Amino acid sequence: MPDYGNDIRFGYFLVPDASAAQGILDTAAVLDRVGFDLVGVQDHPYQRRFLDAWTLLSAIASRTENLTVFPDVASLPLRPPAVLAKAAASLDVLTGGRVELGLGAGAFWDAIAAMGGPRRSPGESVQALREAVAVMRLMWSGERAIRFDGDFYAVDGVHPGPVPAHPIGIWIGGYKPRMLRLVGELGDGWLPSLGYIDDDGIAAATRTIDDAATAAGRDPARIRRILNVGDDIPRDELAQRLTAFALDHGIDTFVLGGPASDEQLSYLAQDVFPAVRDAVDAAR
Repeated sequence: MPDYGNDIRFGYFLVPDASAAQGILDTAAVLDRVGFDLVGVQDHPYQRRFLDAWTLLSAIASRTENLTVFPDVASLPLRPPAVLAKAAASLDVLTGGRVELGLGAGAFWDAIAAMGGPRRSPGESVQALREAVAVMRLMWSGERAIRFDGDFYAVDGVHPGPVPAHPIGIWIGGYKPRMLRLVGELGDGWLPSLGYIDDDGIAAATRTIDDAATAAGRDPARIRRILNVGDDIPRDELAQRLTAFALDHGIDTFVLGGPASDEQLSYLAQDVFPAVRDAVDAAR
């Protein structure tokens, strides 16, 4: 599959463990200092051991100067899109443009329902996410008043704002054909996780996204490809594998994870990441 020519970025996936709250912030400060580009935090409000994702992202943003922060991914059924859009825009203004928005249609439906959220079928989930994207973009539009009347979400004359400091990307997490087509039609990025998908799956998903983008009159290269890598790849193979993902599948952003010391994080940022960027540049 093609290399879309986008700049290569690297992030880290921080587990929002409430028992290690200070350590999370300390790690974020290290990531910022050594040169990571972004930090992702999973959003499972029903998990009693986890901090609230948006509160944690705000705290991370206040402890850092350069890191972009994003939910990886926001649980739409528990995050009304108009309110989610305002939260994202507010943090983007406060940080000078350091927010992106990972968005998911929902999972763990028993837990969502236990917290008061809706229980949706797969088809309903996709349609709700489609409507949510429309609502959020209206909330960021700068218009005086907006209206939207969908099957799952509606706004009626609300005054949107603030306008984000930069165009916030909506990065959609999903694997099934309907979700992939939605990414191609509407999304600013695709956000899968290694472990749930392999090279063949990425290649097939990329074709689906690109075909949908082309059919919608969009340039597939404008859709970022963000891969949660976690610690699925041995560190001695990391540079080679990430380079292959970039050149063979068009992945432009890699979100690593797993336990790591300050020295290991520094090694990744100062040795592995430049090696990947240099190899991609040389191939281009």
